Amino acid sequence: MIHAEVIIGIDISKARLDIHVRPTGQCWSIENGRAGIAALVTRLTKLRPAAIGMEASGGYEQPLARALHAAGFDVHILAPARVRAFARAIGQSAKTDALDAAMIARCLEASRDRLEPYAPDPAREQLSALGAHRRRLIAERSGLTSQLDTIDEPIVRRMIQARVRSIALSLICLDKAATALLAAEPRLKRRVDRLRQAIGVGPVLAGALVADMAELGHISAKAAAALIGVAPHARQSGASKRPGRCAGGRKVLRDILYMATLSAIKARDPVLATFYKRLREKGKPFKLAMVATMRKMITILNAIARDDPAFQT
Repeated sequence: MIHAEVIIGIDISKARLDIHVRPTGQCWSIENGRAGIAALVTRLTKLRPAAIGMEASGGYEQPLARALHAAGFDVHILAPARVRAFARAIGQSAKTDALDAAMIARCLEASRDRLEPYAPDPAREQLSALGAHRRRLIAERSGLTSQLDTIDEPIVRRMIQARVRSIALSLICLDKAATALLAAEPRLKRRVDRLRQAIGVGPVLAGALVADMAELGHISAKAAAALIGVAPHARQSGASKRPGRCAGGRKVLRDILYMATLSAIKARDPVLATFYKRLREKGKPFKLAMVATMRKMITILNAIARDDPAFQT
């Protein structure tokens, strides 16, 4: 008799974990805390699952993922969009925590061969957290600066100006913390330094790619472009052949890559600037030419990571 592999799906909220077991259909809930996670690890050890899946939940998944990985389980963190697309594909419209856990298990079972298992990297996660907070502060500063153009009330203006100055100091602290982290982690520093050798790539893009795109150098150029969201997806049906359209991807990295590509064009990079100019001379609109140049840039950076020993350690 052939026994089907046990696949576990876990839906995570701030206070609770909902667990679903395939193929038995067993399900239960447990508190999301140290005691609950410890009890779950003990219970799952008896089930001996082939893989455990959970959605990225804004950081709430990290303690559980680390505990399960430490216990020796094959853990996967799935993108919520992937799970919802899978649910729609099989006609599952209803959405509850228990159903989400079941969908996670089924999605993992169907796509496990195309997913990379979770592997904690504390230094990289710390670098990612620093970069994420830096972006939040920059967005806040931009909004406040715009308000200064329309607000005349003296007290409000002074409060906004004080907050802008505070943000500037916080950004300096974050940049120093990132520099200190890289100095203490030669493995990550070598990667950042290597990427920064490319024209247009500054510390922000290099740090973001190292922290938030661990796949860089380990996937194809097309896959790297798709992860960023600058790969046009074919839309052909019968005799209809509509132009490809870019969709999805990691918006945070795409926004940073856009600015880096623009810098490379302005700096007259012999590859990217020439490529962009050729597209514009052919009549391509600005947006199309920029996306194509961004795709070329991430292709170059992916090739650098693929061939450089710094990314293989």
